[in-house]
Amino acid sequence: MIDIKVEALTCEYRTNPLGIDIKRPRVSWKIQSDRRCTMQTAYQIQVSPNQENFTETLWDTGVVQSDESIHIEYSGPELNSRTRYFYRVKVWDNFDRESNWSETAWWETGLLDSEEWQAEWITPEPKEIDPLTESIFLLRKEFTLKTGISSARIYGTGVGLYELFLNGNRVSDELLAPGWTSYHKRLQYQTYDVTLQLQDGCNAIGIMLADGWYKGNLVRENNRNIYGDRRAAFFQIHVTYNDGTEEVIATDTTWKASTGPILFSEIYHGETFDARLEQKGWSQSEFNDVDWADTIIQEMPITRLVAQENVPTRVTEVLKPIDSFVTPSGDTVIDMGQNMVGRIRFKVNAPAGTRIVLKHAEVLDKDGNIYFGNLKFAKQKVEYITKGEGTETFAPHFTFQGFRYVKIEGYPGQENGLPLENFVGEVIHSDMVQAGNFECSNPLINRLQQNIVWGQRGNFLDVPTDCPQRSERLGWTADAQVFIQTALFNYQGGSFFTKWLRDLKADQLPDGNVPFVIPNVEGGVGSAAWGDAVTIIPWTLYQTYGDERLLAEQYDSMKAWVEYIRRQGKNENLWNTGFHFGDWLALDAKENSFVGATPKDFIATVFYAYSTRILRDAAKVLGKSNEVQEYSNLLNNIMEQFNHEFVSPSGRLVSPTQTAHVITLMFDMVEGEAKERTAHELNELIIQNDYHLNTGFVGTPYICFALSKGGYHETAVKLLMKEDYPSWLYQIKKGATTIWEHWDSIKPDGSFWSDQMNSFNHYAYGSIGNWMYKTIAGLDMDPGSPAYKKIRIEPKFAGIQLTNARAVYDSIYGKIRSSWRLTQEEVEIEVEIPANTTAEILLPNAQLLDVTEGGIRLGSSDIHSFLVTEEGVRLTVGSGSYHFKYRNARGLRTVFTEETKIIDFLDYPEAVAIVERVSPGITKPPRIFSTKARSLKELVELQENNLSDDKVIAIIEELNLLNEKEALLKH
Repeated sequence: MIDIKVEALTCEYRTNPLGIDIKRPRVSWKIQSDRRCTMQTAYQIQVSPNQENFTETLWDTGVVQSDESIHIEYSGPELNSRTRYFYRVKVWDNFDRESNWSETAWWETGLLDSEEWQAEWITPEPKEIDPLTESIFLLRKEFTLKTGISSARIYGTGVGLYELFLNGNRVSDELLAPGWTSYHKRLQYQTYDVTLQLQDGCNAIGIMLADGWYKGNLVRENNRNIYGDRRAAFFQIHVTYNDGTEEVIATDTTWKASTGPILFSEIYHGETFDARLEQKGWSQSEFNDVDWADTIIQEMPITRLVAQENVPTRVTEVLKPIDSFVTPSGDTVIDMGQNMVGRIRFKVNAPAGTRIVLKHAEVLDKDGNIYFGNLKFAKQKVEYITKGEGTETFAPHFTFQGFRYVKIEGYPGQENGLPLENFVGEVIHSDMVQAGNFECSNPLINRLQQNIVWGQRGNFLDVPTDCPQRSERLGWTADAQVFIQTALFNYQGGSFFTKWLRDLKADQLPDGNVPFVIPNVEGGVGSAAWGDAVTIIPWTLYQTYGDERLLAEQYDSMKAWVEYIRRQGKNENLWNTGFHFGDWLALDAKENSFVGATPKDFIATVFYAYSTRILRDAAKVLGKSNEVQEYSNLLNNIMEQFNHEFVSPSGRLVSPTQTAHVITLMFDMVEGEAKERTAHELNELIIQNDYHLNTGFVGTPYICFALSKGGYHETAVKLLMKEDYPSWLYQIKKGATTIWEHWDSIKPDGSFWSDQMNSFNHYAYGSIGNWMYKTIAGLDMDPGSPAYKKIRIEPKFAGIQLTNARAVYDSIYGKIRSSWRLTQEEVEIEVEIPANTTAEILLPNAQLLDVTEGGIRLGSSDIHSFLVTEEGVRLTVGSGSYHFKYRNARGLRTVFTEETKIIDFLDYPEAVAIVERVSPGITKPPRIFSTKARSLKELVELQENNLSDDKVIAIIEELNLLNEKEALLKH
């Protein structure tokens, strides 16, 4: 029975984090209550080094009168390294209830002082093993332990990538460790609890080392050794015995080295594994390593070791192939049914020396052949050579592929058909916790949401990459910033982006300029909307999670960027100098250009204003009053200069593009009549383009927001619902299962965009998900109350185009749900608000006397705060679940136009049948839009139909739209 309960305790966004190096960690919790309007009034936290004994606590807050339940900073005595701290929480609420203590959670520290490292960086003796060999290194050491092991941890890292073994078994299911950071400035180390994997007496540890991002091929062909040209390992095992004594086994020159069965492994190119070269038992004790090479101490340019900040990369799902077939070109191909990122694991029974080759691709061409052209120089090839000892199972270790289709060569008997049961796809990405979901009445939109999620999963692999298949896979800043809010709706990304922002700050240039990609392996700096990731992402994280510490940590970096822009050119209030990508990949670009028609200085100045506004708002949060005033003045000056430079006296923008109008509206660059005119002209631009967009990376994330906020929500929905090129749903009609880089990655005739740059898994345009959550479902927050402390539920209906929508989001306070359903007669809205928060709910188009909640008239319910407005009824509520119903005064009609007498109805065939029944002599019915038929043009040729008023009224009566009689008769 739930009374009031504290649950879901986290420390620095994670549940029971192992090996953190934060000296003042923060804890958060959620509250479950069986009463509405529950607010926390006080809390108590206890921290103890003993799980069973909280009588002698290390830190006890006592009863703190506060409603704060997120990011409460530990303020007890200084923490020790390599120590597990247990904590528990209880709360009091506004109903004078006291909870029980929560279940006990913990965090464990890693090495808090660099002096505690005893390990040395080691690598094979170069005289015995070529340090530049493509073969993967094997390192090993045997050691003997006493009886009575109490606990054991491994702390360590490697460059480039490593896998760790103890006594013949993998230590962890983590992949591609230690991840990708700005290695010259920051390198993550990992902590593993190996208490149960060690044994009294003889033990052995083994390490596999691959090139990875550290020294492998990146960015350009034959571009290698960006961070260093030597692989190396750095590990130490701490063993604690029951008697309190400790022992440390660390990497040093007593370790031995060899190469093994992995002859080659690269991020872009795949892996070659010769099972005949396996050294059985190499990571176990009593293995004969007499022929192995020595190791040496390797000097490394690493400046700082940090405990792992991001969630680990893991296999998160296993997919079974849906089909295998032979292409017209004669290739044997398996189809995973989903464009995924990860690897294939397969089983085979074949004679020794059989070579099996897997080549990975995303799509088939229009002839049905597997298409590799968009991979550029990435090979995405996995080769396995059998050892011939019964059934063998293999998956690559230090690489990942982006693919749906896999060409198979050399598999025994494949000419008679592949045994699909022997193949699975292992999906790999940073193991983030799912946070939200969106769904609605349109199955294509639901598929779009799935594609957005799959695109995020495929590209959030330790860093937010642009694409996961071709020879790129880089942390492009613009892609990350346009997608950040959608990303945080879909998955909990606090630790993921904390780590990436620290790399951004590390790679930011001394003058404040920001490279194109983070970690910086590409070069290039200063582009508007790209460099602005430095302000947009920390601010979005603050809004989503209330993370003031991270905002403070990033503030100087944010300020440096704004000041860099400020110094550009002769006018500090206008950004009209330097290189800019502009509205990248916009469809209004000139022939053979990637850059849209919106002037670059227009875009740059708008984003300059946006970053300045964010910096001012961050200064407010952090109490920097002088800088609040300074950047308020700067913002005003930028906006004044923008209006002088880019807006005519009558309010017309100098650039007649969709993107110019979108970003002007989205970032509030104009006011009053100029704002109304800009919104109207944007709407006209969309209509003139038959409800299609022509925006690129800059305009697309905001286009539907600009329309909905400007009073043209129906246009925004029609834009989303378009199924022909260019549109989001066009991709889906072409079979997309992730988001494409280009609106026409596959053209209407089945041909492809240029091989030069054509990813089929590129999440930037998936930023539409943000609008789907916030505007269609109406799940948003009050911007003055970060982390959804005060929630806004304001769904926007779209007539018959969508008849229901539902969004669920697990905020840092708890689950929020906004769900609505329309029928011809009724509106139904269901809302769930977590404890310790409040919400403002808009019931669109509602009349107060029509509204019931839980079957009770609103005035008689326990909701006492409501306001009748032109938009509908606004309510203020506390936590709990709410179920509203009221009369659908507008029915499912969205628009009647005098010239064509358009009738919107849910089901086109049914509407046509009614028209034909009422007026059987009509050969062509009036135009009727629906979700099932994009327009009547697809079914009949339009012609003038002069229906008499009585016929129209009869049709309306059949459709139960009697309230429209009077309006129509006036026409």
